[in-house]
Amino acid sequence: MSKLAAALQGKKVFAPFITAGDPDLETTKKLILALEKAGASLVELGIPFSDPMAEGPVIQAADLRALSNGCTTDKVFDMVAEVRKETDIPLVFLTYANPIFHYGTEKFYRRCAETGVDGTIVPDVPYEEREELEGACRKYGVDRIVMIAPTSDDRIQMLAKDAKGYIYIVSSLGVTGVRSEITTDIASIYKKIRAVTDTPAAVGFGISTPEQAAEMARQSDGAIVGSAIVKLCGKYGRDCVEPVAAYVKTLADAVHHCDD
Repeated sequence: MSKLAAALQGKKVFAPFITAGDPDLETTKKLILALEKAGASLVELGIPFSDPMAEGPVIQAADLRALSNGCTTDKVFDMVAEVRKETDIPLVFLTYANPIFHYGTEKFYRRCAETGVDGTIVPDVPYEEREELEGACRKYGVDRIVMIAPTSDDRIQMLAKDAKGYIYIVSSLGVTGVRSEITTDIASIYKKIRAVTDTPAAVGFGISTPEQAAEMARQSDGAIVGSAIVKLCGKYGRDCVEPVAAYVKTLADAVHHCDD
């Protein structure tokens, strides 16, 4: 079992997502520490990219803000190395194939290992084309987080069987963003996953309220929230740490007590 999976075993998972470098990397570092105190089980960090195909307008805007402020992949790694002096909370990069290949796959995963990044989510690399990234993940002990969507259906168990760290269940079709209602049969997807692996599986895409987070956690192992948090970062800029931490605490508490 990987370090990431071990850290998440036997408890409900709450995973907030933030875009690294939005509004700047110093604020990102403060956010990671505040998110841990607010009850986050892990933190997903988006590496800014000009064409994030799975993201809705909120996270796209955050990526552009970070890039325009001079955020680079090297600077994100440097920030992670700094934050690792203060916390060992699991950290997962969400990025795309282009930034990894441009940086150099071998170098990228070596730096993940060196700086303490526990896993990566790469939404635009299909299962059938995973081998180059999978090989680097194995070599450097970095978990490749699998995403399972409602359309995966007959592929669910194939995708889940060799999953590492945790599984990201995509609640809705389309791009990221807040949704007023989540109608996907999460319980059915979760049951199929559980038949082949005990790797934790949490639900993301569209969650924005404590009630939604608790409901998704009741049907799985936890909840992942991104756009609603990133929206606060955009609204408050460098003053976002306190409002984001307060909001995340309501979500984390709802997840951790969903069965009470």
